[in-house]
Amino acid sequence: MTTPWGALALTRFPEDPRDRLRAWDASDEYLLAHLAEQGVPLSGTVVVVGDRWGALVTALAAHRPTQITDSWLAQEATRANLARHGVEPGAVRLLTTQDPPPARIDVLLVRVPKSLALLEDQLLRLAPSVHEGTVVVGTGMVREIHTSTLELFGRILGPTRTSLAKRKARLIFCTPEPSVERPANPWPYTYTLPDGVGAVSGSTVVNHAGVFCADRLDIGTRFFLAHLPGGRGPRRVVDLGCGNGVVGTAVALANPEAEVLFVDESFQAVASAEATFKANGVPGHAEFRVGDGMAGVPAGSVDLVLNNPPFHSHQATTDATAWRMFTGARRALRPGGELWVVGNRHLGYHVKLRRLFGNSEVVASDPKFVVLRAVRR
Repeated sequence: MTTPWGALALTRFPEDPRDRLRAWDASDEYLLAHLAEQGVPLSGTVVVVGDRWGALVTALAAHRPTQITDSWLAQEATRANLARHGVEPGAVRLLTTQDPPPARIDVLLVRVPKSLALLEDQLLRLAPSVHEGTVVVGTGMVREIHTSTLELFGRILGPTRTSLAKRKARLIFCTPEPSVERPANPWPYTYTLPDGVGAVSGSTVVNHAGVFCADRLDIGTRFFLAHLPGGRGPRRVVDLGCGNGVVGTAVALANPEAEVLFVDESFQAVASAEATFKANGVPGHAEFRVGDGMAGVPAGSVDLVLNNPPFHSHQATTDATAWRMFTGARRALRPGGELWVVGNRHLGYHVKLRRLFGNSEVVASDPKFVVLRAVRR
């Protein structure tokens, strides 16, 4: 990536030579060029929110910025990119969306997230740290910035306008007004599941902002819940890509002897899963882990993996995440252990499972979704 301060060699995480997706886009370059052209002072507390793969904080490392992200993968990519450019450990402060933000912010740079709810939660959490002199600049591709995005900045921070588009990217300029009467933060959001969804019928769901389908049970998960494997007995179960933890919680309710590991790369998701599990007083043992899928799970230690894999990486459609999840599940499963997957029919996950496991069985299907079962031989 070319920046006003020189060229940077950047990668995503985990690094994969077959991955042709870049670790930055035109909106990152547009923001950095604006900071340099306008001579924005960067001597105070600089906070970068939603930096996709660490491109922004790596470019600004000399100014010792703070990064706030919901993504464990983005945080690891940032560490790797900083190290690649010889940035000393600690020069960039790495925080998650679950951590308290800095008490004072002099420059706030916001990479607009896909989720409007996550943006709302972040701006409301950051607003008390913003003062009249804070420079606030948002950035994103044109397709990511909508009228609702600008209204959110205006409602929470102050008057907002946008730049002209360059290379399909746009900037957001916001003038903070501390006197703005801000709404209460509605996140996390809690609701009760309807009847007819198996063991979790009537259970409480807690969703932090940014978690997929945060205000209701999505139809894919509903279909999965109706076809989860039965049976009791001590089992080591992984809810892989757990989101709000409804699937793993359903297993724990149906089988109190199960040990359930909830895993997701989103800090918001794992916090939601833990809150959902605890809100329902579920008996049994559970562990909550933020990380890259099954990495760190001992080989041959798991009886059952339940997975609803994402098929997007930000705005890019890709099966790389699903393939990594399936590969990790196979390694972690004991002989005879099973991977159950729900997905849209058109994604063709059965082909990947047969290639990896040597088998794939359709457990259930409807016009939109399919539940597949693969057994570790």
